[in-house]
Amino acid sequence: GVKLVLPSVLDAFQDSAWRTKQASIRMLGSMSHMAPKQLSAALPKIVPQLTEAFADTHPKVKSSAQEALTEISTVIKNPEIKSISATLLSALTNPAEKTQAALEKLIGTEFLHSIDAPSLAMIVPILHRGLRDRGATVKRMGGLIAGNICTMINDPRDFVPYIPTLLPDLQVALLDPIPDVRSTASKALGSLTRSLGDQILPELRPWLVKKLRDVSCSSAERSGAAQGLTEVLVASGSSVVDDAMKSEILPLRSHPDPSTREGVLWMLSFLPPALGHGFAPFIDISLPALVGGLSDESEPVRDVAMRAGRVLIRSHGKAHVDKILPSLEAGLGNEDHRIRVASLSLLGDLLSMIGGTYVVRGDGNTQDDIRRAEKAQAQIALLLGAETRKRVLSELYLARSDSVHSVRQSAIQVWKTVVSVTARTLREILSVLVNRIIEELASGNPERTEVAAQCLGDLVSKLGDSVLPQIIPVLRSTLQSGDEKTKLGVCVGLNEVIKCSTKDQIVKYINFIVKLVQDALSDDNEDVRNMASASFTSLYSIVGGRAFDEVVPSLLVALEDDNTVAKSRALNGLVGILAVRSRELLPYIIPRLVRRPITINHAQALTGIAEVTGGSIHAHFAQIIPAILGDLAATPDAEQQDRVAALRKASGSICGNVNEDGVKNLISEITSKCTSDKAPMRRESCLMFEALVVERAEQQDFYEHLPVILRELLYRLNDEDKSVLEATNKAFIALSKHVPAEELVKHIEFMRNLLASMVSDARRRKGGVGDGEFLLPGFNMRKGLDPLLPIYQRGILYGSPTIREVSASGLGEVLNITASKFLAGPLIVKMTGPLLRIVGDRNPSNVKVAILKTLGLILVKGGPALRAFVPQFQTTFVKALTDPSRQVRVEAISALSLLMPLSTRVDPLIKELVSGSLQKNAATEGAAAVVAVQTATLEALAAVLEKGGKKAKLPATLPSSLDAAKELMRSEDQGIREGAAKVMGVSCSLMGPEIVSEVLGEMLENVEVESNILHGKLCGIRCIFVACSELSEASAKVLPFVLDHTTANSETCRDAAFEALGPVIGRSLDPKAALQQNQKTLMKGIENTRESIHTHVSIAAGLVLGLQMIESGERLDFLGLNMMDAILKIALVGPQRVQFAFNDVLWLALDVSNGEEGLEQYCGLTIFENQKSVRSLHSKVLMKIKSVSTP
Repeated sequence: GVKLVLPSVLDAFQDSAWRTKQASIRMLGSMSHMAPKQLSAALPKIVPQLTEAFADTHPKVKSSAQEALTEISTVIKNPEIKSISATLLSALTNPAEKTQAALEKLIGTEFLHSIDAPSLAMIVPILHRGLRDRGATVKRMGGLIAGNICTMINDPRDFVPYIPTLLPDLQVALLDPIPDVRSTASKALGSLTRSLGDQILPELRPWLVKKLRDVSCSSAERSGAAQGLTEVLVASGSSVVDDAMKSEILPLRSHPDPSTREGVLWMLSFLPPALGHGFAPFIDISLPALVGGLSDESEPVRDVAMRAGRVLIRSHGKAHVDKILPSLEAGLGNEDHRIRVASLSLLGDLLSMIGGTYVVRGDGNTQDDIRRAEKAQAQIALLLGAETRKRVLSELYLARSDSVHSVRQSAIQVWKTVVSVTARTLREILSVLVNRIIEELASGNPERTEVAAQCLGDLVSKLGDSVLPQIIPVLRSTLQSGDEKTKLGVCVGLNEVIKCSTKDQIVKYINFIVKLVQDALSDDNEDVRNMASASFTSLYSIVGGRAFDEVVPSLLVALEDDNTVAKSRALNGLVGILAVRSRELLPYIIPRLVRRPITINHAQALTGIAEVTGGSIHAHFAQIIPAILGDLAATPDAEQQDRVAALRKASGSICGNVNEDGVKNLISEITSKCTSDKAPMRRESCLMFEALVVERAEQQDFYEHLPVILRELLYRLNDEDKSVLEATNKAFIALSKHVPAEELVKHIEFMRNLLASMVSDARRRKGGVGDGEFLLPGFNMRKGLDPLLPIYQRGILYGSPTIREVSASGLGEVLNITASKFLAGPLIVKMTGPLLRIVGDRNPSNVKVAILKTLGLILVKGGPALRAFVPQFQTTFVKALTDPSRQVRVEAISALSLLMPLSTRVDPLIKELVSGSLQKNAATEGAAAVVAVQTATLEALAAVLEKGGKKAKLPATLPSSLDAAKELMRSEDQGIREGAAKVMGVSCSLMGPEIVSEVLGEMLENVEVESNILHGKLCGIRCIFVACSELSEASAKVLPFVLDHTTANSETCRDAAFEALGPVIGRSLDPKAALQQNQKTLMKGIENTRESIHTHVSIAAGLVLGLQMIESGERLDFLGLNMMDAILKIALVGPQRVQFAFNDVLWLALDVSNGEEGLEQYCGLTIFENQKSVRSLHSKVLMKIKSVSTP
C-alpha cells in the first residue's frame, strides 16, 4: 500500500496550502512504523522531503516536520546512532551550523552494531550536505564516513537508494583542489565499489577514464580522477586491474594529447602503493611509459612522470631493483638531457634508499656526509653485487662529464651520496669504466663521444700515472681493430688524455703515446686523421719540438718503403701533422721532398701536403716550383710516365690549394720561368699556368693577375719551339673555358697593344722580316686562334663602344698575322657572324670603321669559305655607303671591291649602286649629305665595275652605268664629277673601243663654256686613258684639247687638264716625242712658283699616271734631263704637299724599287749639285717609299 500512497503524499507536500503540507508531513512521519523492508524503500524519499520542510515559512509546517523526524528516530535500532540522534536531528534541522558537529560525532562514535535503514535515512542527508560544504575538513569527513558506512550495513542493498544522492557528491569531491579531499573521496569510491560491486556502479569507471583524458580538467582534477580510478580498479580485483592497465591505460601513453599522457602517468603514481606487491607484474610494461614521460614536451607531463618514478622507487625499489635499474641506466644514455636529469634523480633516490641515506644537496664534503656515503656504498655493494655496482658507478661517473650543466650537477650530487673516496672507487671500477668509455667513444654520436673523452681526461687528471699504462694500450688496440666511428672516438679520447696529463707524465710514456698518435695520423680515414692532428697539436704544445723528432723521421723513412700500404700511411701521417703545424714542419720537410730528381713518393707527398698547407706553403714556392718545373722539363712525357703524372698532380694540387694570399707568389714563380732559355722549361711554365687556371676556376682569385698571365702567354705565341706553342695553346684554351669572356674582355686593349708590340719587334729587330709578311707562330697552327676568338666576339657583341672598336681592330690585326690556311672553314665563319650582326647597330663611326676593316681582311683571308655570306656582306657594305662618316664610306668602298671575287651576281648590285648614285631612292636629308653619299656610291660603283664588271650578264647593266656617269659628270659638285669620271673610265674599258671612241667624240664635239662641265670632261678623259689601252689614235685627237685647257681660267679645269695630260701622252703612239713637244707647257707649270699647290700636285699626278704607262727602264729617258732637273728642284724646295707629290714622280723615274741603276744613270747626266741633292733625297726619302699608287 505504501507504493500506492507515497506518491500522492509527496505530491500533496508540494501544495501551496500549509494545512495540506502539514497533513502530508504527519502521514510521512507515521510511515516510520512500517515493516523494515518497506521502511528501507520509503525512507530515502521521505527524509529528504521532511528536511526540506524546515525551510518553509509557516511555523506549523516546520514543527510538523520536526515531529515527523523525531517519530522516525524513535524506530532506530542501532544503539550508537540512537545515542547521537539528537545531534543528527539538529544537523538535519539546522544544516548550515550543525553539519560539522554531526559529522565529528559520527567519526568519533565507535560502532559495534550494524546500521539499520532508519539510521541511514538520518545519516545520508547529513553526508550529502557535508560533501557539498565549502570547508575542506567537512568534505573530508563526509567522504570518510561515506566510504566506511557500507562496511557497517548488514545488507549493502539498503544503501543503493542513496547512491544517486551521494555518488555525484563524491565525484565532485574527487576533483577538489585539496589533495586530502581527493584522497578521501577516492577511498570512498573504492569502498563503495568493493561493497556494492561494479554492477551497481556501471557508469563510474567510464566517468573516471573520461575525466582522466579530459582536456578541460586541471592537473589536480586529473590527479583526483586517477586516484579514484586506482581505488575503483583495486577494489574490483586483480583481473580487472590487469585488463584495464593493458587495454585501457598504458596504450594511451603515446596519445597525442598531453592531458591524456599526464593522466596515464597519474595512474602510475597511485597504482604502485595501492597494489603493493601486486604491481610487480606491471613494472616492466610501465617503465617505458614512465621514461617516455620524463622527456615529454609538456612540462606538467614531465613533472608527473618524475613523481611516478619516485613513487615506484619508494614502493618497489628495494624489492624489484633488478627491474627498475636497467631502465634508469638506459635513461642515463638517452639523447634527451631531460631524461638524463630525471634518470639521475631517480637513480639517486634508488641508491640512497638502498644505502639507507639521502641524496646530498650541498658540497657533500662534511664528515657526516662521508660516513653516510661509506655506509651507503657498503649497502649498495651488498644488495646490487660487485659487477652491477661497478657498472652503475661507471655510468654515474660518465654522467659527471655530461655536456649539459644540470646533468653534471645531478650526477655529482648522486656520486657524492654513494661514494666516499672518489680515487679509491675509481680504481675499483677502472676496468669497467675504461671499457664503458671506449664504448662511448666508439658510439658515433658526437655528443656522447665528447662526454666520454672529457670523462677520460678527468680520469687521467685524477689518477695520473696509475691509469695511463692501462688506458694507452687499450686505446691503441681499439684504434687498430675498430671501425671508423671507434677510431674517431679513440682520437677524441687520446686528445683529452694528452691535454689532461702533465708534462712529466707525457715524457714518461712518450714512446707509447707517440706510437698511438702516429697510428692515428696514418689512418686511411680522413676524419680520423683530422682528429689525430688535434692530438698531435696537444702533444706539441706540451713537449714542443720533441713531438716532431719522435714522429716525423720515422714517417719520412716509411715514405720510401716499397710497401704501398706503409707508404700511404706514412704520407697520411705527414699530411695530418702539416694540417695543424705546417709553419714549423714545412722548412724541415720541403728541402727533402724537392731534392731532384723528385721521386714518385715525394711527388705524392707534395700533393698531399699542398692539400692541407694552403695558408703557408707559398713561403716555399721559391724551392718547390723551380724543382717541379725543372724535373718535368728534364723528363720527356714518353719516359717515366708515372713519375711525370705524379709531378703534374703535385703541381695541380699546389695550384688548387694555395690560399688567395699565395696566388701572387705562385704566379710570380711561374712567370720567372717563362723566359727561360730552355724550351722545355718554358713549355712546363705554360702548362702550369693551365693547371693554375683550371684548379682555381671556382675561387676566381687570380683574375687580378690576368694581365701578367696574358702577357707571358702572348709572348710565348712567338716562341720558336713547337711544344711551347702547344702548351701555350692549352693554357689559352683553359683561360677561355674557365674564365668568363666578360672578364677577359676587360684586358682586350692590353692584349691588342701587346700583340702590336710583338709584331713591331719581330719586324724591326735584327734579322726581322721588316715590311714583309709576318705570321705569329702561335696563331699559325691547328686551332691556334680558337681560344682567343670568344674574347674578341664578346667584346664585339657586348662591349662598350671603345671595347667594340678595340675588339674589332684587334681581331683584324690578329688576322693579319695568321695565314689563310689556318682560318679556313668554321673558324672564319665564327668570326664573320658577330661582325655582320653588330656593324648595322647604332655604333660610333670609329667602331664601324674598325669592323669594316676587319670584314675586309676576313674577305681576303677567308676566300671561297665565305661565299655563303656574300648577300649579307653586300647588304652591309651598301648600307655603309650612306653612313654620315666619310671614313666609314671609304672602308665600305674598299670592302665592296674585295667582295667582288666572291660575288657571282653583280647585276643587281650595279643596278642598286647606279640608282643610289642618281639618288632615285635617297633617304638622306640635306644637300651635303646627298652629295657625300652620291660621291661614295660612285666610288663604289667604279670599284665594283673594276673588280667585277666582267661578271655582268644583263645587257643593260654596263650601259646604265655609263649613262649615269655621263649625267653626273655635269654635276655642280666636283667630287661627284670625279666619281662619275671613274665610272665612265671603267665602263668604257669594259664596253670596248667603239664605245670609247664614241664617248671621246661626244666630249670633243660639244665644247662647253661652263667650267663644271669642262672639268667633268677633263676628268673623264683622264679616267678613260688610264682605264683603256691602245688609244694612240685617240690620243692625237684629244691631246690638243687637253693642252688648250692647261691655261684655262678655272683652276679646277687647269688642274684636271694637267692630270689628264700625263695619261694622254702616255697612251700616244710615241710618248717621248709627245712629251718633248709639250715639255714647255709642263716645264712652265713646274717652274712657275706662283702656281697653286693644287696645280703642282695635279702636274705631279699627271706625270705619275704617264710614267706608270712607260716601261720602268725607259722612264728617265722619257722625261729627259731638263724635266728631271726641274722635278728634282721642286721636290727639294716646294711646299710639303708638292714635295710629296714629286717624290712619287722621282721614285718612278729613277726606278727605285729595282735598285740604284736609275739613280746612277741620272747622276751621270746632271750637274754635281743635283747629284748631291738627288743622292741625299734618294737615301733619306725615296728609299722609304714602298710603292706609288694610281692617283
